[in-house]
Amino acid sequence: MSTAVFPVTNPATGAHLGDVPDLTADQALVQVETAQEAFAQWRAVTPRKRAEVLVRAYELMIADVQRLRDLIVAENGKSQADAEAEVRYAAEFFRWYAEEAVRLHGEYTTAPAGGVRNVVTHHPVGVALLITPWNFPAAMATRKIGPALAAGCSVVLKPARETPLTAIAIAEILVEAGVPEGAVQVASTTATREVVPALLAADAVKKLSFTGSTPVGRTLLAQCADRVVNASMELGGNAPFIVTADADIPAAVEGAMVAKFRNSGQACTAANRFYVHAEVAEEFTARFGEKIAALSVGDPATGAQIGPMIHDRAAADIRALLDSAVAEGATIAYQAAVPDDVATEAFVAPTLLTGVPADAGILKEEIFGPVAPVVVWEDEQELISWANDAEVGLSSYVFAGQLQNAMKIAERLEAGMVGVNRGIVSDPSAPFGGVKQAGIGREGGQWGIEEFTEPQYLSVQWD
Repeated sequence: MSTAVFPVTNPATGAHLGDVPDLTADQALVQVETAQEAFAQWRAVTPRKRAEVLVRAYELMIADVQRLRDLIVAENGKSQADAEAEVRYAAEFFRWYAEEAVRLHGEYTTAPAGGVRNVVTHHPVGVALLITPWNFPAAMATRKIGPALAAGCSVVLKPARETPLTAIAIAEILVEAGVPEGAVQVASTTATREVVPALLAADAVKKLSFTGSTPVGRTLLAQCADRVVNASMELGGNAPFIVTADADIPAAVEGAMVAKFRNSGQACTAANRFYVHAEVAEEFTARFGEKIAALSVGDPATGAQIGPMIHDRAAADIRALLDSAVAEGATIAYQAAVPDDVATEAFVAPTLLTGVPADAGILKEEIFGPVAPVVVWEDEQELISWANDAEVGLSSYVFAGQLQNAMKIAERLEAGMVGVNRGIVSDPSAPFGGVKQAGIGREGGQWGIEEFTEPQYLSVQWD
């Protein structure tokens, strides 16, 4: 069966990077069959051996950091520093789940009434369909592949059409590390609306792990319902970034730069709404704005700190949000310069907005770009109401001088993750995920591997 291809382009330059297979639904279903065959082999491998394979995958990724970094820069458009950090973070999921592979604990207990022993074990769910977005093409893949392989599952990875090259490179590394041929399949395709429903309808697919937007997540959950497919969802974010009157302002500004501008703002955990106390608003915005205005924008391959959005359409949407905010009363207080000689229309100027009304439309949207709207607050109860006024609750950030005060605010926030006096929350050892419509389940830590297992309970007669 011949396979068509589709091109992958550099969003910063428009350059053609290569062609990858453009699978049909039937071809993707063949991959599922192959993964099912490999599952029988891989699940029989001892936990220690699976762990050794994942350690080897970690080592191969770290040894290949520069090539993988440059690949991400080229197909995704993020800065070199962000891309290298992503590769190292992505590799860490293989090392972490190498350690978790040998720690899938069971239970042995006596039934309260006596005469029976309860034995609980964990089995791999089977073939897992992993759907990942373009914004972290390495980390989103390994955060799913690592625990799935550690549990004994085989996987079919459907990467975003914008960034399939990184996914293919990681799959090749896993084969070199010792994963059986067929246990990790990459279903690159432009026919997502035909391929994904076909895969979810396949009897062999027992698990869906999806990272992407909330609207797409809702659609996938509906499709999973037909066969009651086990589903994990990491969906959209709209993170508030709170600065109290007693916060360390220089530290808050540094945290804000990380929380807002990592990957040029194209992250589900990105700070989306900045709530700054009136007593420190002037100092914070001045310091924050000066750093924003100093950001270099351009082709990340040449060292620019802020690269392009993933494509022209995404950039146009962000500019429209910016225009709408200004129309509602916001002021562009600080803005970095976009060079006149950029090669595409995908670049957006990093911008700080002040005078943003608390009910502004831009605060209701996930900006997914380098725009930071600032709202001034005075009453804490009103602040909490504003911060929780979102249909999603993925991440939040709180900067306060007194740690106890920061944690009191954090505990009132409707979010699965809160950065307390730091601008980043992701860690392979911790549960990543949100509340409300931000998703279902958790990735990372021991929670991540449990998503790819099913507990089995044995009731043993014990006279």
